[in-house]
Amino acid sequence: MTTVRTSWSAEGGSSRSFSFCLAYAGCSAAAGILHRVSNLVPRPHRAGRLTRIIALSLCASQLTACIAAFPRDSVPQQFASAAEPPGYQRDIRIWGDSYASYPAGRLVRFHDERLKASKADPSINMRELNALTLSGGGSSGAFGAGILAGWAKAGTRPKFDIVTGISAGALIAPFAFLGPAYDGVLKDGFTEVSDANIYTRHSLLGALSSGSFTSNAPLAKMLDEHITDDMLTAIANEYAKGRRLFIGTTNLDADRAVIWDMGAIAASGRPDRKKLFNEVILASTSIPGIFPPVNLEVTAAGRTYHEMHVDGGTANEVFLMPAGLTLGKLDKTFHTKVKARLYVIRNGRTTPEYSSVKASLPDIAEKAVSSLIKTQGIGDLYRLYAIAKRDGIDFNAIDIPPDFTVEAKSPFDNRFMRALYAEGYEMGRGGVPWKKTPPGFSR
Repeated sequence: MTTVRTSWSAEGGSSRSFSFCLAYAGCSAAAGILHRVSNLVPRPHRAGRLTRIIALSLCASQLTACIAAFPRDSVPQQFASAAEPPGYQRDIRIWGDSYASYPAGRLVRFHDERLKASKADPSINMRELNALTLSGGGSSGAFGAGILAGWAKAGTRPKFDIVTGISAGALIAPFAFLGPAYDGVLKDGFTEVSDANIYTRHSLLGALSSGSFTSNAPLAKMLDEHITDDMLTAIANEYAKGRRLFIGTTNLDADRAVIWDMGAIAASGRPDRKKLFNEVILASTSIPGIFPPVNLEVTAAGRTYHEMHVDGGTANEVFLMPAGLTLGKLDKTFHTKVKARLYVIRNGRTTPEYSSVKASLPDIAEKAVSSLIKTQGIGDLYRLYAIAKRDGIDFNAIDIPPDFTVEAKSPFDNRFMRALYAEGYEMGRGGVPWKKTPPGFSR
């Protein structure tokens, strides 16, 4: 999830006509809000991000109550934990917030795969684990892409045994998982694109009926072009060596985080593996209200349903592993003490950003949502730090430095992304200044 600001201008004529219809139907309060939104004037903002659209979605929420939603075949509550994508085994995903014991069989398989692979690949050390977790951040994902490329150039970037990603981090994660050979694809993805490559705007009526202000069809097309069958085969091969790639989404119906084992999907051999792989990534980037949710087909109790999945950052900004898994369980499975290192790339800031807020509903809501998202991100860093201290994991984190002052003029401002990529690249090449504690923490 990202804190972004931009302007939104609706077509005055059509919105005023619709406003009249709503008022006639008895939704006068919603009509008044819509009339105000329709008269918003575009204006430049220092960050040029999507948070302003989120703020306007709060206003539009009053309107959606006046429009009948299309019926959904959502999973009944009693079957929520039993539902699975048709044709896939149950090991492709798990509840991210479940404190139930992690399935022992998966840990044994993880151990056996690594042990077998270590005999042929000296880079796999049974006594060590290097984990990379990538946060959301929208266009600020350029920072993480730059860090990884610069880190590889410095010659100190490890081969990660576990890679996790959410939102923008979900876009980076598969390429980071496969290593420096894919850094060029990441660079192009975060420096050669602009708003038109990511989304198109809905009309006001389209936004109210679809549940989102934009369509992310352009992003879906980019994923289809860059996530190739050869890439999935490469991910499957690494999965067979005991390496793991996890992506987080939020099941909005269940109000729970979901962790997807993308290597298991790639290794399934199913003809629809690319479709599901891409749908999971797209869902992880689908900011509620901004981008449409992804309705994933599942089966439960002999029937077909659809789960509504949205941005993983709705539940967590970053994650390492399911709540029910600890490094101690790995030690017990591996019959040895595993030395683990965690690297967290926060594609955003953790420091306050001053701005004079105008006394209007959109501006106040915009700044409040922006602050809320940043605070959640900081809280998630503390959560990972607590896990690391509990399990004896070496904690390392990096975020966008306060002295980076380039301002974005639109949600995916190419000039902004190029500058941020360069900032991350230089930090990585010069030796990433990893922070050993979360912001504001004193030992």
